[in-house]
Amino acid sequence: MSVKEEKQNIRESIWKLLEERRIARFPLPIRNRIPNFKGSEKAAMRVISHPVFKGAEVIFSCPDSPQRLIREHALRYGKILIMATPRLREGFLVLSPELIPRGKEREASTIKGAFKYGKRISWVNLEIDLKVAGSVAVTIRGARLGKGGGYSDLEYAILREMGSIKDGTPIITTVHDLQIVDYIPLEEHDVPLDYIFTPTRVININNPIKGKPKGLIPEILDKEKLESIPVLKDVLASKNMLKYFSE
Repeated sequence: MSVKEEKQNIRESIWKLLEERRIARFPLPIRNRIPNFKGSEKAAMRVISHPVFKGAEVIFSCPDSPQRLIREHALRYGKILIMATPRLREGFLVLSPELIPRGKEREASTIKGAFKYGKRISWVNLEIDLKVAGSVAVTIRGARLGKGGGYSDLEYAILREMGSIKDGTPIITTVHDLQIVDYIPLEEHDVPLDYIFTPTRVININNPIKGKPKGLIPEILDKEKLESIPVLKDVLASKNMLKYFSE
């Protein structure tokens, strides 16, 4: 069995488990999504009350449903929020609290609201203090598994090349306790976690299972992503990496 097949089997088992235990929440069905789950608000509040969130001035967050409350509170607390557009095709969205009308923070924390109130940019010049990722499964040693598109890891690699994310930038996620598994196979582009927040606990990963990637790995990028993500092409060009795609 290949690593990709093994990863997909883990995803399928988690999606099935959450549905069978009636932990899954809207949007449904959860298959092929970062699953929303009962208790996601409790997990989010553990993030919001944690020093890693309180000390962050610029937060990059996934656009997924279980992390929405984190995005809302980032804006309520006057932090700058950065989100990726779907499949990175329109770059990034920057949401500055001063541009969001008071009382509209919840709306702005949704994908639709982020497009309404956010500013689209193709290059992130801000230093990111915290990255919030969505997950399908995790291990207590920091391995993370997304829904299979590879965009969270690609976002990290792009931001690393831009200099907006450093090796020590904390990477966190929120999951249900049932999403914690014993083993996830890792590939060179996979980004490990520093903290896992569940409805019942906080897991501080002092000794991650692997180091974080230093940036983009052009050898594993496909031309389809290159052509559909302008920001990826721009970053590769700035780093003189487009030569890997010349015929």
